Amino acid sequence: MPKLDKPKILVVNDDANSLFALTSLLAQWAEQESYEVLAARSGQDALRQVLMHDFAVILLDVNMPGMDGFETAAAIHARARSADIPIIFITAFLADELDRLKAYQHGAVDFLFTPVIPQILYAKISVFVALAMKNEELKKQARQLSQRTTELTATNQRLTREIEERQTVERQNHAKDEFLAMLGHELRNPLSAISSAASLIGLPGVSLEGVQRAKKIIQRQSQHLGRIVDDLLDLSRAMSGKILLNRAPIDLAALVATSLETYRATGRSTDYELEQDLDQGWVDGDSTRLEQITSNLLDNALKYTQPGGRIEVRTWTENEDVVLSVRDTGVGIPAELLPQVFDVFVQGSSTLDRSQGGLGIGLSLVRRLSELHGGSIEADSQGPNRGSTFTLRLPRIEHQVAAAPAAPARAEHGKPRVLLIEDNDDGREMMTMMLGGYGYDVAAAADGLLGLEAAVSYQPDLALVDIGLPGIDGYEVARRLRADPATRDIKLIALTGYGLAEDLRRVMEAGFDRHLVKPVDIDQLMEVIDSCAQVPVKQ
Repeated sequence: MPKLDKPKILVVNDDANSLFALTSLLAQWAEQESYEVLAARSGQDALRQVLMHDFAVILLDVNMPGMDGFETAAAIHARARSADIPIIFITAFLADELDRLKAYQHGAVDFLFTPVIPQILYAKISVFVALAMKNEELKKQARQLSQRTTELTATNQRLTREIEERQTVERQNHAKDEFLAMLGHELRNPLSAISSAASLIGLPGVSLEGVQRAKKIIQRQSQHLGRIVDDLLDLSRAMSGKILLNRAPIDLAALVATSLETYRATGRSTDYELEQDLDQGWVDGDSTRLEQITSNLLDNALKYTQPGGRIEVRTWTENEDVVLSVRDTGVGIPAELLPQVFDVFVQGSSTLDRSQGGLGIGLSLVRRLSELHGGSIEADSQGPNRGSTFTLRLPRIEHQVAAAPAAPARAEHGKPRVLLIEDNDDGREMMTMMLGGYGYDVAAAADGLLGLEAAVSYQPDLALVDIGLPGIDGYEVARRLRADPATRDIKLIALTGYGLAEDLRRVMEAGFDRHLVKPVDIDQLMEVIDSCAQVPVKQ
């Protein structure tokens, strides 16, 4: 097969500095992603380039003299050969998204706002480049198959299969494109709030109340970003079969009651009529994952129900199943969407009104976690604005009387001395201040080798060790601490961004006592430190 031509990217901007900045940014990935970058200073120049080349994607400035971005896009898509070229508009103005609906209908796939975030640009561009390469490869394959069809009628069935596969790939890529646009939106909102709140704290004359509100905003939006990352990682793990369940007998009614109490205590259900009817039913399940299923179903009900609406949560046993039902009086689900409501990236309406938010992966995760438990999940709705019902069924087991876990003994000998080994400067500074605020004596080190030296000189009772350290990683730090008689008795807690069963196994084999996944909840951290500090503080 002849070598495929490199996909081309066209950058259109009348401002020479902006054009140079964007083309330079794209050029640094060009060799890695195997594409070429071309430039145009006007709409007319862009049309000339389109006549000469095929493009994987066009980055088009909205505000240009003469022929502006929208007019240029319309002209490009008026030509049959270039009608399907994806266009990403670039603008410095945060216009209302509904105002851009016409632009999307004329072929725009997304907007980027200046200053452009390199990681977001790279993610979007790489998808279109990969799609262009795949499409070109499939076109060549289709031509070859077409030639062979005239000679071998037996290849007809395979050709049909190839066409169906191509259509499937195109549908999947379209879903991924929409998801990337949603992800960009969901990341921009909390990042903007965090940036604004951080700037407010540094303003002269800001009131103490204002500072406190800004801190709460930063904390709340950081938690929101953490949930987005957790959802993405969990879905990836679930789809690839890398989630291992830590099963135990669980009363589903008690677990759901605890989740509902959390929603009430945090005020997340304040504006809703939340009703519950929970009958005991025992299942063999992972409490963390079952709480995740419950939270996703409740979040979905709250998201799509107007304030003042009613949400009913019920559990009961039915034949060999324990059933959880979450019914709401919200916007409902159109009949055509019901069959796909649990598919990855499907999220109700794909309009530009993103008021509900979310990535459209929560229900996909619910379905996969349900299947891992040997259960099922169903959705039902009588139509738009008539509410919806989600019903979870899990295999029932006989009633279990679980022994109450012994409460962890709290250290009565004072707070342990803590060593923090973390290479991220901001993360290290914040955690050191936070632990200090809770009364801990803390020393900190920026890498593994410095951490080993500090462990010998500082003689801590407990060490918090980041796994992803430069030089020697956290696993090696733990092994060396355990091998040295002077440090072998230090309690070790691993901090990592990975939570797979394989990661937990490696952590424990390296000699750690506990494993925490970032971002670490402060209450959980305090509990783990307290439970680990069972030896007298070294004097």
